[in-house]
Amino acid sequence: MIRKNLVKALRKFRVLHKWIGICLASFLLISALTGILLSLKKDFDILQPPTQKGQSDDLANWKSLEELHAIAFTAANNENVIVKNTIKRIDVRPDKGIAKVIFEDDNIEIQLDGTTGKVLSVAPRYSDWIESIHDGTIISDLFSKVSMNIIGWGLVVMIISGLWLWYGPIRVRKLRKKRTNA
Repeated sequence: MIRKNLVKALRKFRVLHKWIGICLASFLLISALTGILLSLKKDFDILQPPTQKGQSDDLANWKSLEELHAIAFTAANNENVIVKNTIKRIDVRPDKGIAKVIFEDDNIEIQLDGTTGKVLSVAPRYSDWIESIHDGTIISDLFSKVSMNIIGWGLVVMIISGLWLWYGPIRVRKLRKKRTNA
């Protein structure tokens, strides 16, 4: 009787495991592929521009963030880059002597020498866009939170059901062997 109940439970788990796997597959595939791209972002200039080197790492000699902000907007206009939105962040790299000015929705990064304000690089930055696909924020923050929880809990269920599907048949064989030996 125990063996029959165990076999029935295993069949139900197999169906549950299959359908959860099918539902999670597209999310996991997108997450895996974008994760691979993100792990390579420093190796391919198309994903993220290489970090340039400025003149000085002494912040006392640097232009103010306000000045760097103004220089970045001017540089964007001079390069005919359409900057629709505000600056997302200014990534200050004192050890490299630069500031990376990253715009909100334009995937544009302008690297400036912190001391002189000289424009070192104006280039698209696709890694941020790929990251927003990876974590689901490309749709919304709520979607990101919900989808990441679904993926996380789905993986937990897949692991538990997968372990049970691996161990269950071993248990059935032991019960069968025990019954035939008795």
